[in-house]
Amino acid sequence: MSNYEYVGIGFCSNDHLAVLPFIPMDTKVKILEHRIMGGGPAGNSTAAAAALGKKAAFIGTVGDDPDGRTILSDFEAQGVDTSGMKIRPGATSAIAYLWIDEKTGNRSCAWTREGLTELSADEVDLEMVRGAQILHVDGHQPQAAIAAAKAAREAGVLVNYDAGTHRDGMEELLPLADLLICSEEFILKLTGLADAESAVRKVYDAYHPKVCGATMGVRGSMCYDGRDLVKCPAFQVDKVVDTTGCGDLFHTGFAIRYLETQDLMECQRFAAAVSAIKCRGLSGRPPSAPTREEVEAFCAIARAGA
Repeated sequence: MSNYEYVGIGFCSNDHLAVLPFIPMDTKVKILEHRIMGGGPAGNSTAAAAALGKKAAFIGTVGDDPDGRTILSDFEAQGVDTSGMKIRPGATSAIAYLWIDEKTGNRSCAWTREGLTELSADEVDLEMVRGAQILHVDGHQPQAAIAAAKAAREAGVLVNYDAGTHRDGMEELLPLADLLICSEEFILKLTGLADAESAVRKVYDAYHPKVCGATMGVRGSMCYDGRDLVKCPAFQVDKVVDTTGCGDLFHTGFAIRYLETQDLMECQRFAAAVSAIKCRGLSGRPPSAPTREEVEAFCAIARAGA
């Protein structure tokens, strides 16, 4: 089997994205733009890795319905191998509905995977995982993710955990992460603290990953490796079209750059650039997810203007 450099395991969905003049409540509004395309935290991250030049594969579940066929075809069109996917006969694939505010790019999301059985540990192609450079997990498919993360750690594969939402099984997954970068909401809830910097240090001391960090939206990110705590601002974008997938792609960019340099500021700046470019387009998938050339050009312009 060919080795895949970036293997994602977790949630993938068929997303319905609607750009609206405002997000309504108990009223009606005309849709300004509508698209249907693949989504999901780990799904977006893996497609972004392919756009950045990595040989990527995704492990997850879909039903044998039209949404499932669309999810698979989108992955394949975006350069992501789907041979590790499990198709559940008679099941309904995961879907999400996203309402995007046209003025700000902020979005609301509602999703479901009701009726779609999660992956079991013995359904994961562990040879695919062991041959990777990076295993990316998002907390979904917990039993499969835990088995994959254990195999990855034994094989020296970097385990990249997008800790965005508290889920069943996370207690077993947290100690297996090499890159444990959490949303600010996640890490404050996990620690019970009110300050993200203190929470990052506390979680690092509890689990001792290579890097622990927090993403804070427009306020940027911070990362700690047991020695240095480095804060990195977010890049400003003239027109934010859609924030969907920004966090997903931050994790992709950080992990890929971490393989090349363990410089925390450089990794965060690269990841922030990936997210900033993505904001200019709809969804968390290509073509909104940038190529390596686009990211390097963006960073060069940012350095020149600094």
